[in-house]
Amino acid sequence: MNDIHQSFAQQGLVRPRQDRVLGGVCAGLGRRFGISPWTARLLFLLTLMVIPGSQILAYPILWILMPSQDALPVPVQQTPPFPTA
Repeated sequence: MNDIHQSFAQQGLVRPRQDRVLGGVCAGLGRRFGISPWTARLLFLLTLMVIPGSQILAYPILWILMPSQDALPVPVQQTPPFPTA
């Protein structure tokens, strides 16, 4: 499962801390594709109307597979060594 989370994180598919309504899946998809979260939600609903039932399964699966931004390790910035005189 960690491999899947790392793969999604490398591709930019992460559920963000902000702009969440339910699980943050649409907000994460919107950020990944460069659109606003509300536009992503609207497209998600429109797709649900065109293909009934597909998003009802897709949303919980993506919720499980997409890592939360809170769960990602924060990269540690290395500080340069102090100069010796």
